[in-house]
Amino acid sequence: MHAGLLDDKDLFHQIAGGDETAFRQLFHRYVPELRPLVLHLTRTAAVTDDIIQETFLRLWINRDQLPAIESPRAWLLRIVFNQSFSFLRKQAVHHKALHVLADGPSGADANTTEDAVAYTAMAKAVGDAISMLPPQAKRIYLLSRERGLKIPEIAARLGLSPNTVKNSLVRSLQFIRKHLEAAGHLVSVLLAAWLWP
Repeated sequence: MHAGLLDDKDLFHQIAGGDETAFRQLFHRYVPELRPLVLHLTRTAAVTDDIIQETFLRLWINRDQLPAIESPRAWLLRIVFNQSFSFLRKQAVHHKALHVLADGPSGADANTTEDAVAYTAMAKAVGDAISMLPPQAKRIYLLSRERGLKIPEIAARLGLSPNTVKNSLVRSLQFIRKHLEAAGHLVSVLLAAWLWP
């Protein structure tokens, strides 16, 4: 269990009230932990920074929901893992993620086969969710994940405001997460996030 769990919950409550100092404190507390995890998965510093930024942007946008979150650390890990997974899938580097699983602490042959099956099922579920997004949301999501464009670049390309693009990405991530949960993948996502160093 994370030593600062109670402090984290207090910070979540303060952030829910719009406290930017609490937001900065949480950011500085978790970036050193989250950045190596994301970098280990994506192998790309620029993408890692984008994922961290989007994670905390999502936290701020949805701050009214923070008081209901029982485990802030697990919630943040789930977000960064889902975003990292989307990047890996869109970059067609599934084999890299499988090598991470094989080389990790649960790298026994039987576990690797089981993890590969679970990973493939999650990849299909994410693909299904993306295909169900509305056309503009899908276009924005793919420009972000597949092309690696930043929010201002997507906004300029599509003639939209950066806020519209941000909100669309947040809604798409929420939709994909709910689709994964409905397909029974939430537990697998959380376990994978905890297993990967």
